[in-house]
Amino acid sequence: MSAEHTPPLLAFVAASGTGKTTLLEQIIPLLRSRGLRLAVIKHTHHDFDIDRPGKDSYRMRDAGARQVMVASRRRWALLTEHPDGRAEPCLEELVAALDRAALDLILVEGFKHEAVNKIELHRPTLGKPPLFPHDPQIIAVACDAPPDIPTPLPLLDLNDPPAIAAFVLRHIGRQ
Repeated sequence: MSAEHTPPLLAFVAASGTGKTTLLEQIIPLLRSRGLRLAVIKHTHHDFDIDRPGKDSYRMRDAGARQVMVASRRRWALLTEHPDGRAEPCLEELVAALDRAALDLILVEGFKHEAVNKIELHRPTLGKPPLFPHDPQIIAVACDAPPDIPTPLPLLDLNDPPAIAAFVLRHIGRQ
């Protein structure tokens, strides 16, 4: 990363269907109410498009533009096309694209293989093995029941978003 201001990154990782998006949806307002300026970077393994056929921006991309910026008074979005066969973008590349000076914290959903601090969401009833025994970057486990494998890591109640938000604030030194 460059010498520019880079706010702390904190990833939320888990098997698909564990509730990462739901939890982030619940803690973002709690962190915002404490004055934090947030960004979220979400990883997906699926092809996606935030544009729709028939819209001007879609038409420009379809015509061959590699980047299309759509802007209004309230927001702007940059759509960037990459050639087929390109590797997944790394987290560092995506963070560099953010206006980091305007942020206090970057929350990340996914990117479990990146070397950043992480909170693992774990639901033992899903039968998925936990990540924490093999990932030293995991700083806490948010679960709805004690994990099958003991851990010295802090255990957070997955059903208590205010407690998880308080942990995040302590972790970044804001509480």
